Amino acid sequence: MRRLTLPAIATVLLTITLIGCSSKADTVSFASEQQPLVVFLVRHGEKADLSRDAELSAAGLERAATLATTLRSAEIEYVHSSDFIRTRNTAAPTATEHGLEVGLYDPRDLPTLVEKLRRTGGRHLVVGHSNTTPQVVELLGGEPSLAIDEPGEYDRLYIVTIGSDGAASSVMMRYGTAYYPGPEQ
Repeated sequence: MRRLTLPAIATVLLTITLIGCSSKADTVSFASEQQPLVVFLVRHGEKADLSRDAELSAAGLERAATLATTLRSAEIEYVHSSDFIRTRNTAAPTATEHGLEVGLYDPRDLPTLVEKLRRTGGRHLVVGHSNTTPQVVELLGGEPSLAIDEPGEYDRLYIVTIGSDGAASSVMMRYGTAYYPGPEQ
């Protein structure tokens, strides 16, 4: 999967915004038929420690705020998080930005989450983990790319769009402080 430049990222976000614009007055069908399903997926921000339910570090809190800024014009309608402190805290600024509550999902039952997304339609943010985020992308029909580097890669932002014909397209971009794999990591 290729990396996108800043102008390309702006174009993708503008395109996604325009895809979702539709007249609500003439739509009476199921939610998933009213507009494309657009799902933004990220791994939680950087952890403060290695405990099972770690808080976000200062860098993780900054990344969560950056995510909210990045998605400010994305017209997010639903925010989903696994029930861990780090994922809920990554999702919270975006939920607040859009006046939404963070809904919880079970990361051990991703097919149920994907079915809910498909049934609901609209625009969703899903905050997960290094192993679950690519799985959800794939279950939605997108291209998950390579495995996330567990110790330090927190900057992936996937966007999966499913049209009314059921065809999925996906893009993976980066946001916030960039991750550079190397010997110093």
